[in-house]
Parts: sequence; C-alpha cells; structure tokens
Amino acid sequence: MNELTARDFTQADEPFALFSTWYAEAEKSEVNDPSAMALATVDADGLPNVRMVLLKDADVDGFVFYSNNESDKGIELAANMRAAAVFHWKSLRRQVRIRGPVEEVDAATADAYFHSRPLQSRIGAWASRQSRPLESRFALEKAVAKYAAKYALSDVPRPSYWIGYRIRPLVIEFWSDGPFRLHDRIRFHRASPGEAWHKERLFP
Repeated sequence: MNELTARDFTQADEPFALFSTWYAEAEKSEVNDPSAMALATVDADGLPNVRMVLLKDADVDGFVFYSNNESDKGIELAANMRAAAVFHWKSLRRQVRIRGPVEEVDAATADAYFHSRPLQSRIGAWASRQSRPLESRFALEKAVAKYAAKYALSDVPRPSYWIGYRIRPLVIEFWSDGPFRLHDRIRFHRASPGEAWHKERLFP
C-alpha cells in the first residue's frame, strides 16, 4: 500500500471525505469515466442484476445516479429499494464498494440535472424505451428524429419516468491493492442513515 493510502486509512473517521479524496484522484488518472460504477439490484426472483451507471453527485447524504424508472433497474428498485455499487479505478488500483437503501431524489433536483444535460441526451431520454425490445436501429433513430422535431422550438422537459436515485449507504468499503495479494481493506458501517460510522480493517 502506498504512503498516501496508509495515511488515509489511519486518519479517516468517516467515509465521505475519504471517498472525495479518492474520487478527485481518480478524475485525474482514469482515462474514461471515473464516475462509472457497477450497480447491483435484484429481480422479483431474487436473481442479482448488475450494470454500469454514472455517479452524478456524492455527498454526506449518499450517491446519486439517474435512470428511466421503467427500465429493468427502475422496476427492480421499485420492488426493492436497496442496492449495491462498486467503483473500480484501475489506474489507482483501488475499489470502493457501497451498500444501502435507495430513495428517489426530489423533482426539483432531477429537473435541474436533466436540464444540465446536452440537448441530444435530453431528446434521447424521450426516444429510448430503456431495457425493452427494439426492432431495429432505424426505429430508435426514427424516435430520436420525432422528439427532436417536437421540441425544436421549445425546451425539452424532463419525462416523468426519468428520475434520480440516491443510495444512502450503510456500508462503504475502501480497497487498495497490495503486494502479494495482501490488499488493504477498511470498512465503514452503520445501522441506519444518519447514525455514527464504525470503522474496521478487514483481512484481504
């Protein structure tokens, strides 16, 4: 483990400041999407489902991402508002794992983020029936053209099904690569959001 990581692990009393430090370093070193995280949910049969999403906000309240609530992940979250996620920053040889309940962000927050997105991304949110069967690429392009024409002379509103989710972690684990597979792991955990964090080291 490098010296910086050792100092982080020793001094960190809560996980969000440590995450902020690691994330800032990842923004400098990762070639593509340091905000990418693998998000895991479960379906009605309890079968896990995982996909990559992009982190859009992180603070003491939790980790925020956005999606279509009619997608597989949206349907799974509606039935079980709990999730797990992992960041893997290969350039730093680090991972961060989070687990906890999920809540929807408020409409004003979702509106503000939606309107900060590029125009084509906002149109794409209307055109894509996320996770559902698509007959052809042409059908998608036709839908994009339809909504581009519809909103050519007006602002693109946020679809009601396009919402934000916040993971409010009960567990956050930091993993740093070590020689001979003797990795360093530190886990913060708490009984419920808002309570004090407890910290412990884990065997590799």
